Amino acid sequence: MGSAVAAAYALRGRHVRVIDNHIDSTMEGTDFERVDINDRDAVAHACRDVEAVVHCASLVQTRNNAREAVWATNFDGTKNVIAACRAHDVARLVYVSSASVVYDGQDIEDGDENLPYATSTDSVYVASKIAAEKAVLAFANEGATRACALRPHLVFGPGDNRLIPNFLARRGRMREIGNRTFLSDFLYIDNFVDAVQAVDSRMAEDASISGEAFFITNGEPIAFFEFVERVLAATDHPKIVGRVPAAVARLVASSVELYYQLISREIIAEDGMSRFAIRYLTTHHYFSNQKAQRLLHWRPRIPLEVGIERTGDHFQKSLGAAQKPFAELN
Repeated sequence: MGSAVAAAYALRGRHVRVIDNHIDSTMEGTDFERVDINDRDAVAHACRDVEAVVHCASLVQTRNNAREAVWATNFDGTKNVIAACRAHDVARLVYVSSASVVYDGQDIEDGDENLPYATSTDSVYVASKIAAEKAVLAFANEGATRACALRPHLVFGPGDNRLIPNFLARRGRMREIGNRTFLSDFLYIDNFVDAVQAVDSRMAEDASISGEAFFITNGEPIAFFEFVERVLAATDHPKIVGRVPAAVARLVASSVELYYQLISREIIAEDGMSRFAIRYLTTHHYFSNQKAQRLLHWRPRIPLEVGIERTGDHFQKSLGAAQKPFAELN
């Protein structure tokens, strides 16, 4: 997500500074600085002479292990970004939050920004994102820096290193959980980038936008595993091979989560086996993007089906390139 945003701003001729703690950026039109978001002084230095900050950094961990690391990055790191914006009189801050900040395990159908924050959650990720979003919106009320929170939901597209690769890694082993009664929102990466640029532009024009949160989705809710099935077809991967009852999946997820809590405080790669993830798959969670359309003058321009096709083409080419040397050796 951050790479896509940086590339879009660079393409418009903006001077872009990218910071990350482990991935070197060689993107044309951008400068790169290796900075750990938990290093308050380094973050402040990186925000010198900056007009706008787009804060995408977070650790996604739906299990409840590695709590300290998740809170440190998602909440304390965000406080460091806020402090940097305050110290350097940054004009605008766009905080990339999550639609999950309002999800407490119950169905959400066409939910809007009037929904309260979740008060109970099985996920340290959600709790930390709630705290961070509250801090950003409170900072906006100070008035010196205009700030907004965007709440995307299940972002996918070329360059995705999490959601789609997780599907493809289960080649021939993908099983559906529950049934397709429940609908979910998705968001194609280009539509997310458009929303970032829209909120940045609108904040520059209109101070009244500051302090608002916006759900950003494609507005085309479908069953989660219908989306998975379309992605598998678009990448020429095997179909879903079976189904696991929701009750069984919840029991397994609880056991897996307890196991990891006992043995590890480190970040574990997401695999869908957490209580939070199973709840997500077995409830409605889709949101209205009307507020964003009305106040940001934004709308999703890439339909879901087109996004899936483009994503499929990208991963087919990527997989083909990775396999080519082996084919030549044979």
